[in-house]
Amino acid sequence: MSAPEMPRIRAFVAAFARRQAARTVGLPGGFAALDDAYAYSHGNNHVVVDGAVDPGALPALADEALGHLKHRAITVLDDATGTACAGTLVRAGYTDSVELVMLHTGPVPDGGPAEEVDLDAFREPLARRWRGFLPEADDEAVRQLVDRREARRRGADVVRFIGARTPEGDVASWADLYMDPASGIAQIEDLVTSEAHLGNGYADAVLSTALRQAADAGCATRFLVADADDWPHRWYARRGFTVIGRFHSFARD
Repeated sequence: MSAPEMPRIRAFVAAFARRQAARTVGLPGGFAALDDAYAYSHGNNHVVVDGAVDPGALPALADEALGHLKHRAITVLDDATGTACAGTLVRAGYTDSVELVMLHTGPVPDGGPAEEVDLDAFREPLARRWRGFLPEADDEAVRQLVDRREARRRGADVVRFIGARTPEGDVASWADLYMDPASGIAQIEDLVTSEAHLGNGYADAVLSTALRQAADAGCATRFLVADADDWPHRWYARRGFTVIGRFHSFARD
């Protein structure tokens, strides 16, 4: 399962991880992206495999690069490589989560009523959602998972937070939009709706707005990444997204 767009998408995701990181460490077949300010965040402290790698060497490479952390996280951007590494990593105590790379192949919406917002506009509902997703997490972990969003501004030439507001002005749903207009590629990431506002069309407003902004910026390749084992990928499929590839995320706490 792959498509001509996948090499460019893999390159975009790898470049985003490098640019977002406070520091990187080169490794055989990839690199470690690290940020001590967000030590709880797998997405800010992980090994990224974007080349050829010896599956048997990965557990030791991750231990060396991430040994100062409580967790281990490895992102493999090639499906065949991720599949080849799965057995070794699962035996080493990792879970294997398959992520679907979904390309927008439907018509571009006219736009939506959402708008660019700053993190403070949705900081509180974002924290509430994280407490719901991770009820065992302490206050410091939740703070880092919220604040790490600002580090994403380093990841691409254009980074926007898109939010849809209620009539009272509260941000009910939000997502990130990362764009590289020079290469014509854009990613929509972390689309989330506050529990109090689920089912009211706010996520559609955010998605439509993000797609229109990406198209208006000249980004003909518009994609997102969705968990293969969760329902949102079906929601995205109904809105014009098609699965074109897979990533693998391995984690051990």
